[in-house]
Amino acid sequence: MDSQHFRAALGMFATGVTIVTARGADGSLVGLTANSFNSVSLDPPLVLWSLARRAGSMPVFSQGSHYAINILAADQMALAQRFATRDIDRFAGVPWREGAGGAPVLDGVVAVFECANRSQYEEGDHVIFVGEVERCEARPGAQPLIFHGGRYFTELPL
Repeated sequence: MDSQHFRAALGMFATGVTIVTARGADGSLVGLTANSFNSVSLDPPLVLWSLARRAGSMPVFSQGSHYAINILAADQMALAQRFATRDIDRFAGVPWREGAGGAPVLDGVVAVFECANRSQYEEGDHVIFVGEVERCEARPGAQPLIFHGGRYFTELPL
């Protein structure tokens, strides 16, 4: 099976869109767009996400104590694209507040999970991060941004 065929099949699964953020040991801010997010456990409260092993931000996420998983709202498509772009200051002009362990919590998101970096598992070309949720917030009634078939949607396609 070739990777393009596999990727196209995976794209048929509609997901929400997140920006995962953290603060480096030197105080620098890192963040990236990801749709590999899922719940793991209610007791204790655990969530997971994954990051490519070759990602430039891997050292910050693998060595840091905390990160925040920001679930984007339907009106935050430009933010998703910004945090997926390389070699720019992704946080320039983006309103945020400091969350658990210094991880940035973005304004206007539909939900956020502030996590302690509990465990990591290397699988294939990615690392799976399991976070223990220390705090979470949600905006009831807010519409999430959706990713399906390689495109963003503000509502599910029919």
